[in-house]
Amino acid sequence: MKHYNTIYMIIAGMLVTVSLSAQQPLRLSEQQPLSLSAQQPLSLSVQEPLTLEECRSMALTNNKQIAVAEQQVEKAGYGVKSYRANFLPKISVTGNYLLTTASMEREIPSFHLPTYVPDATGQLVPNILTTVDGVPIFKEYAFFPGMELNLKPNGTYLAGVRLEQPIYTGGKITSAYRMALLGEEMARLNRQKTEAEVILQADEAYWTYVRVLELKKVAEAYKEMLDQLGTDVTNAYEAGMVPRNDLLRVEVKRNEVELQLLKADNGVRLARMNLCHVIGLPLNSEITVAPHTTAPQEEALPLPDLALRPEVELLMHQVELKVEQVKLARSEFLPQVGIGGNFSYANGLKLNDNKLLDNTAFSAVVSVQVPIFHWGEGKNRVRSAMAEKRMAQLQQEELTGMMELEVQQALQNYQESLAAIQLTNRSLSQAEENLRESRDRYDAGMETLSNLLEAQAMWQQAKSESVEAGCNAQLAETRYYKAAGKLK
Repeated sequence: MKHYNTIYMIIAGMLVTVSLSAQQPLRLSEQQPLSLSAQQPLSLSVQEPLTLEECRSMALTNNKQIAVAEQQVEKAGYGVKSYRANFLPKISVTGNYLLTTASMEREIPSFHLPTYVPDATGQLVPNILTTVDGVPIFKEYAFFPGMELNLKPNGTYLAGVRLEQPIYTGGKITSAYRMALLGEEMARLNRQKTEAEVILQADEAYWTYVRVLELKKVAEAYKEMLDQLGTDVTNAYEAGMVPRNDLLRVEVKRNEVELQLLKADNGVRLARMNLCHVIGLPLNSEITVAPHTTAPQEEALPLPDLALRPEVELLMHQVELKVEQVKLARSEFLPQVGIGGNFSYANGLKLNDNKLLDNTAFSAVVSVQVPIFHWGEGKNRVRSAMAEKRMAQLQQEELTGMMELEVQQALQNYQESLAAIQLTNRSLSQAEENLRESRDRYDAGMETLSNLLEAQAMWQQAKSESVEAGCNAQLAETRYYKAAGKLK
């Protein structure tokens, strides 16, 4: 009887679901196919600015991790169908053909055979004439002249149909099928888990691009201030009203902001390439983002529900998977019962050029295998599987507690980010007022150039911190939604 060996381990690491929302079409400036060459890199120009929702949708549609997750879900579905077939009979067709030059040749010599005659009751009794020294002498003998035997197996073939049906396998087939079902569900949950991670990745790339764009604008505004101040100081120096030292101070600040702008340009380019990579566009695509506000709208956040997080269900299914593995290990050392049937046709095997086989036959077999003694192998394998189950339970408890802590940390970070927005906006307002008063006093000749330059630097720092706080708050909100199981 054929044994059914089944081992399944479908525990995916990090997988992603495909978004249910439709992707917004992009209108490209070039309609002709673009060539991939080392001299001219592939580049697209998206005419309309991309919103955050569009970036999320494109990332979910084009992300390679999601494509892998989809294939894993499909693979798990095929596995379920495959193991479901183990409950049904298996039918196979067999055929054998023998081609050989071997033959068996034997000669039977001639000899005499004793004869028998019927008695009064009709039973055959030896036809004995007399007995000499206990040896019977028959009245008549039959003569066998001898013969030659030539057995040729060449050209013999056998064809048949075989049916196998397991009756009892110790729960092996059932456990294997349940493991396949759990694997399919875990693949779907892994896809959902990866979907949330891709959304977070898209948000991080989007707000990083927004942040570097805003910081570049701040650096440009700061440069305009220094250019205007440099013009004023140059005119005053040429008129002999200020020393050359003041002019040099302004030039040093202008050199510093030039370096800042250079770094900002590089940061914008890298952030744009990273966003293109995340949403599935060529790295050199010229994209822009829609008008936005870096500060999130203050609204009540939804209450966390860890039951909605796919990680929680994944841990539960992992424990269930270990339970089925215990049953699977135990089934290897339980009785196995199955039945089988064969219907075959044989032809060939000639004896003295006369065919011996040319008929059909049916046979049935019942197979029973009962393990008796394996030196503790079965008991130890079951204990090993139970230890793995306990490990999965402990891991579930630990990771569930860590997810609860993650929710609280995400909520606290979001609240801190909102407070940071208020504080940085207040500092920005004060820095703007300080800059305005310092400029007025400098124009009136009541403020030193050093104080004015310091006021401008304070404004740039306050403006930059305000931008950073707004983007950090947007990401903190997304991270809270993900930790709370509400990111979709």
